[in-house]
Amino acid sequence: MQCSHYEAGRCRSCALLETPYATQVADKQEQVARLLDAPGIEWLPPVTGPESGFRNKAKMVVSGTIDAPVLGILDPAGRGVDLTDCGLYPPALQAVFAPLTEFVTRARLEPYQVTAPRNAPARGELKYVLVTISPDDEFMVRFVMRSTEAVARIRKHLPWLRAALPGLVVVTVNVQPAHAAVLEGDREIVLTEREALTMRVGGVPLQLRPQSFFQTNTRVAAALYRQAREWVDDVSPAGLWDLYCGVGGFALHCAAPGRAVAGIELSAEAVAAASATAAGLGLTGVTFEAGDAGAVVGRLAESAPEMVVVNPPRRGIGPELARALDASEARHVLYSSCNATTLAADLAHMPGLRPVRGVLLDMFPQTRHYEVLIHLTRA
Repeated sequence: MQCSHYEAGRCRSCALLETPYATQVADKQEQVARLLDAPGIEWLPPVTGPESGFRNKAKMVVSGTIDAPVLGILDPAGRGVDLTDCGLYPPALQAVFAPLTEFVTRARLEPYQVTAPRNAPARGELKYVLVTISPDDEFMVRFVMRSTEAVARIRKHLPWLRAALPGLVVVTVNVQPAHAAVLEGDREIVLTEREALTMRVGGVPLQLRPQSFFQTNTRVAAALYRQAREWVDDVSPAGLWDLYCGVGGFALHCAAPGRAVAGIELSAEAVAAASATAAGLGLTGVTFEAGDAGAVVGRLAESAPEMVVVNPPRRGIGPELARALDASEARHVLYSSCNATTLAADLAHMPGLRPVRGVLLDMFPQTRHYEVLIHLTRA
């Protein structure tokens, strides 16, 4: 992968760009094996995808002016860097940015001034444009605004944008009033008939709502869900819990006749999306509920299922939930982690659950980040 922005020093997000890709993957495999230090674990070959053009979402800071907006990032001095040609985005996603840039001008959406003078009133409205592309080349666009001041103008010019982008199916305004490095706020205003983007992965039409989490790399995410389903089917549990379930990726892929599957997720938006997918597929044995996955500690002690899947954020599941899993009647745990350091810390609190097999999935080429899936079984 070649990148003029990297070579010019404008963007260094791809920290491993000068490292051959095979070396990147080998180094990640060596690191995760060292961190987990699990004797006897069987490591499957690492799962990889394309080195470039793999991202299904773009988080673009909007800078510049109404008549000359810039979509990309800010440099250390607060100046906008145009990243609409970033090599991490597939061509179909790159093609969205020109119409979006023109839309900012047409709808008179003033970019938010991050570097306003001290004590000066905040200026501008548009903070970010967030774009997600589905495997079917449909799009969701979210405008993160300081207030609702421009919502009427966005509605007025939306027919033009939808004509310019035929694949655009979900458009929202997210309101984030704070002058802080916070990506989005709590309020979401949906401006289209559809409220969710269909992310068709492994034959499962996952419904992605605006504030729901989804893996950045669709191709490698499909491999992650396939591997999880294979390991779950090897065990063939009668009951399975999917903690931190998001839009239901693991739960819905691991559903099977006679298997009771329950997903728990803090985001009510994600739970609504997962429930809609399950209903659409006619999966009567799969249920989802909104709640803190860490709050299931008591339930684990009372009625743990045979198998539990956990897919926490980077901070991991933490000592309390790890100890609860270790003390429970669950015979198997699948742990999907995007941070092997916190995974290793969590495993130290689960001595009764032994890692027996694992696989590294390179969800984030050109960076030091990766996903790892570990199968733990009762020692």
